[in-house]
Amino acid sequence: MVSCQSTRRPDTCHGPSPLVIGTPLNAGTPRCLGLASAKIHGTHAMSTKLDISMRPTQAEFPATRLRRTRSAPAVRALVRQNTLTVDDFIWPVFVRSGEGIEEPIPSMPGVFRRSVDKVVEAAREAADLGIPAICIFPYTGIEERTEDCAGAWDSDNHANRAIRAIKAAVPEIAIMTDVALDTYNINGHDGFVENGEIVNDRTIDALVKMTLSQAEAGADIIGPSDMMDGRIGAMRTALESAGHHNVMILSYAAKYASAFYGPFRDAVGASGALTGDKKTYQMDPGNSDEAMRLIERDLAEGADMIMVKPGLPYLDICRRARDTFGAPTFAYQVSGEYSMIKAAAHNGWIDEDRVMLESLMAFKRAGCDGILTYFAPAAARILNG
Repeated sequence: MVSCQSTRRPDTCHGPSPLVIGTPLNAGTPRCLGLASAKIHGTHAMSTKLDISMRPTQAEFPATRLRRTRSAPAVRALVRQNTLTVDDFIWPVFVRSGEGIEEPIPSMPGVFRRSVDKVVEAAREAADLGIPAICIFPYTGIEERTEDCAGAWDSDNHANRAIRAIKAAVPEIAIMTDVALDTYNINGHDGFVENGEIVNDRTIDALVKMTLSQAEAGADIIGPSDMMDGRIGAMRTALESAGHHNVMILSYAAKYASAFYGPFRDAVGASGALTGDKKTYQMDPGNSDEAMRLIERDLAEGADMIMVKPGLPYLDICRRARDTFGAPTFAYQVSGEYSMIKAAAHNGWIDEDRVMLESLMAFKRAGCDGILTYFAPAAARILNG
């Protein structure tokens, strides 16, 4: 059995073990990974526990030949531990002003800024491919950005118009949104800037208004990407008070101050606007314990699901989050990850389709329930055969 890293309770941990998992986040509530996860996620959690603690018994060679189970496609499929399906994808899409527009994003080959009517067409494409959800990000020009960020909660902004249009035309697809001020802020930051400081509490008030405007437009999943302290609790309270009891929160709980976001900032028009960096509110890439504290806080405040961002460079955080909390866990395969694969494929250095699918499978192996990826339509076409 697995033992806890704090005072053991006889009813939760039985006997010592050389294998110690996790760090308790509340000294009064020790976590025994296997049992705590099993209570939340049933058999899935139990299989995770077995993955960690079991020691397979096998005969010596030649009685054991591990290549036997790799000998043919049918056998490999039978023993495959993780499976990638279209159900695992959320497709991020960018919406802009205008009509009939599909504007290529040079730093993200194959990705477009679309006017609302074209975003609706993209949502129909996603639904037809079996992709269960899309995530809407607005593009705003510098002329649309202000110090007070009032466009963020305007009921007629690009994102809210897209939500309503998609709900009318493609009601079966789930719509996720982004909650942060960066695409409406003249300074390019996720929060208000006062005397050079990104202020927390005033920003939360604006994020709550933004959350409610998206919920009223018909959003199914709110995605707070701002990394302000206390915003999940404020959003959940406001949603409940306004009667939006079933609107979900997928919190960007562990969002790192990463260099992998560059192409995305081009896509939403934030590169030229950003002054300074985001290191005072996004996470230090050297930290993992802090990620667990942030995830636990967001779950305690009312998040339904959590996200790790970026994805591939932080698979250790994905695995640790899944094993520690057992909550629905997502990763964002961000723009830099996408663009590196596209660039290498364009130069003939890698097989794009195979590397794409291998990178997506890595998230499932790390314990993720789903992936936000710009590859969603291309991967779906391959997986659908």
